[in-house]
Amino acid sequence: MSSPNPLTAEEIRRAFAEPADAEDFSTAPPRAGLSRSIDCLLAAAGLLLAAPLLVVASVAIRLGSPGPVVYRQTRVGRDETPFSLLKLRTMRLGSDPIGVGTAIGEDDPRITPIGRVLRRFSIDELPNLVNVLRSEMAIVGPRPTIPSQVELFSDRQRRRHAVRPGMTGWAQTNGRVGLGWGERIELDLWYVEHRSPALDLKILARSVGLVASGRGLYTGG
Repeated sequence: MSSPNPLTAEEIRRAFAEPADAEDFSTAPPRAGLSRSIDCLLAAAGLLLAAPLLVVASVAIRLGSPGPVVYRQTRVGRDETPFSLLKLRTMRLGSDPIGVGTAIGEDDPRITPIGRVLRRFSIDELPNLVNVLRSEMAIVGPRPTIPSQVELFSDRQRRRHAVRPGMTGWAQTNGRVGLGWGERIELDLWYVEHRSPALDLKILARSVGLVASGRGLYTGG
């Protein structure tokens, strides 16, 4: 199965470059967002409510293409601690190498038919709730990225790892992957600087509309 052509080294460097007028952010510990107890309550309730949907999705994945139901990938969490991110598999077996400079387009041939449906409604991300219960993620926070991308971050950009990564975040509600990497990182940094329970609730409310519309699911979308 063919995959999209990766960007050149220079294109990657430009994609992760900080803007010339980048704002200086504090190095102090970030303020609190939604409490850990609320995260766990929401994650447990979400898994309970989504259980029938997860069963149906699991069967569809099994019948649709060979391979495991759950996809695991190493991501970078708070304080740059690696963890195994859990998702429902949406791509064909053997099409995993998605690293720096490789994007997923709307017509990507690696995505299975059932995978397109799962991605359209963000159902594939429901296993992230297990990561929340494990304290590896929060409900709201910067989306976790892969180690090879973090290696390209400046010291300032690494500030986004001062909080737990989230299932949804400020960058996702302001463009999702329709934004360039540099823009997304700046939005993540803004979130870390202005984090609060009220902001987290605002992000959650806006996330519902994004899931319904499907805007920004793919690069350029």
